[in-house]
Amino acid sequence: MRLKLLTLALAMAAVSLPSHGEDLLDAYREARANDPVLMQADAQRLSIGENVDQARALLLPQISAGLTLQQTNGGNHEVVQDPSNPNQTINTSQFGHTRTRSVNAQLSQTVLDFSEYANLKAAHSAAQAQDELYQSALQQLYVRVTEAYFGVLTGEDQLAYAKANEDAYRQQYEQSNQRFKVGLSAITDVYQAKSYYEAAKANTIATENALNDAREALTEITGKPTGELKKLREDLPMQPPTPNDPDTWVKQALETNPDLLAQRSNVETTEHNISAARAGHLPTITANVSYGKNTSWYQNIGSGRQDNRGATTIGLTLNVPIFSGGATQSRVRQSIYQRDSAQDALESQRRQVVRTTLNNYRSVIAGISQVESTRAAVDSGKKALEATRAGFDVGTQTMTNVLIQIQNLTQAESEYSQARHQFVLNKLMLKQSSGTADIKDMEAINTLLQ
Repeated sequence: MRLKLLTLALAMAAVSLPSHGEDLLDAYREARANDPVLMQADAQRLSIGENVDQARALLLPQISAGLTLQQTNGGNHEVVQDPSNPNQTINTSQFGHTRTRSVNAQLSQTVLDFSEYANLKAAHSAAQAQDELYQSALQQLYVRVTEAYFGVLTGEDQLAYAKANEDAYRQQYEQSNQRFKVGLSAITDVYQAKSYYEAAKANTIATENALNDAREALTEITGKPTGELKKLREDLPMQPPTPNDPDTWVKQALETNPDLLAQRSNVETTEHNISAARAGHLPTITANVSYGKNTSWYQNIGSGRQDNRGATTIGLTLNVPIFSGGATQSRVRQSIYQRDSAQDALESQRRQVVRTTLNNYRSVIAGISQVESTRAAVDSGKKALEATRAGFDVGTQTMTNVLIQIQNLTQAESEYSQARHQFVLNKLMLKQSSGTADIKDMEAINTLLQ
């Protein structure tokens, strides 16, 4: 009877019971609104996007106006001839101040500047790279939320198995102690059972701490305390990827992976930067229109006002760079080095995308066999424990064998839980590495919860 109860306890721990808690989409919605990593990527995207407006502004008309008011204080001393006696001079002194008002306005328009055109193209490429990186962050959010969600589910299963394992060892210890008291077993069996039981209690504490950390990991993304979560249902569809061809997945990833597309845009940016640097050798033409007017007041003896007419100036300015101390050549070389670095980064990113995509594809294929194998291991472990316990009761099995079988069953159940959760996660990671993950994938996973 006791054997049946223990087996039932372990079996109940392995089954995902129906739940009415939070599901994966609930967690995603909270993360979508509160995840600081995604918000940072969005802010960075908007910030880099402003460079486009700033680069375009340099090609548009530039208008400025100014008003200057000045006052000059002091006296003037002048020696003049006496009108009534040419042989005499008169000292004249005038004291007061002079006020001057100047009004000016200027309009300038770039007519020809290849560097500014190249800078505008570079700004567009850089903004496109940030848009792709934001899409990458969004797809990574799908994976991070799902991974953290299943991390909690796995932790809950591990705690359930640890408690069932602890309870099984406790009952085995109590049974051994009773058998020793009536002389049916040696004290060694009691010590062994107690050793396994104490270790199981320590493992339960460690597993509970791991579960608490998994809950905090999900809270870190969603910004909300983690409550009761819906679990993965038992009848999990074990289907291979569609299409079931690794080369197709790699080809798709090379075309749509956002990290790879962002790196390609970075290469384009550096190409435009080279053009901008080389344009430093070329002449520029700027059109200018300016207007200015000055008015002065003289406040003293014989004061008056001098009002000058405004003047308008229209012209073109041609600037031909001749020698800049080698700075222009240095900027060209620097831009070329940056382009080479970006191309190397692109190749590195391409290889990483290929490797990650193939690894995720193979993980999904291997996961099908892993889930089936671990499920068979659980069934075999239950039967082995039952048979070993029966053999122990009749004296054909030792206490050590019973304890080992309990341990094996718990380990098999733990691996089965991890394999099921990882299989679902691997399918999503395959979509993410190929650049095709979207909210529909989250919805599909959510239908597997209950």
